[in-house]
Amino acid sequence: MNEPTAARHWLALAAPKAAPAVATSTMLILGRIWNANGAEHSFGDAALMTVLAAGAAAAGGFAAAGRASDSTIAGTAFAASGGLALAGVAGYADGLSLPLLLWALATVIAYALAARHWRNDRRDSIAYERHTTERREEHAHVERVEALRAGTQIQVAREGAAYATALAQALIHREALPGFDPAALTRAGLPELPATDTTKEIRG
Repeated sequence: MNEPTAARHWLALAAPKAAPAVATSTMLILGRIWNANGAEHSFGDAALMTVLAAGAAAAGGFAAAGRASDSTIAGTAFAASGGLALAGVAGYADGLSLPLLLWALATVIAYALAARHWRNDRRDSIAYERHTTERREEHAHVERVEALRAGTQIQVAREGAAYATALAQALIHREALPGFDPAALTRAGLPELPATDTTKEIRG
């Protein structure tokens, strides 16, 4: 039951790390397929890929330099530009040396850009987890303080009730003795119980 969950978890962690290499390898393979289907030494196809790569690079530059710059859009545009350039060279060249060299260079650049993005995400995740842990500990501390306070109040109330019960029972026993004087007890500084409470205790 737990094996599929572990496999999905492993794949979820490995997929982002392999994405740059998969992307550049895909562009290299597509370029070589295009080469085998007539793009080799085709000036028109090479010009088309050059224009597309330059357009993607220009879009990335505008996205990075604009007032509302977005690093994600800029990075995507630059990655598309590099992929188009790699596919164009792989389709135009007649050998594998230059396409493989560009593939290795594009892969390194892709990982460099992705590493920065991963580092920012990791920093944000750590900050969020730290903030969540601090808030959880703060709430737990408040709950412990409130629990101790409530326990103390309950204990004080129980002790007061026990004292009142003991005092009422003592007064009941004293009333049965000859010469009992409630006024004398009050003058001595003992608390005076309400008459209704004493009557209820006597009836009980």
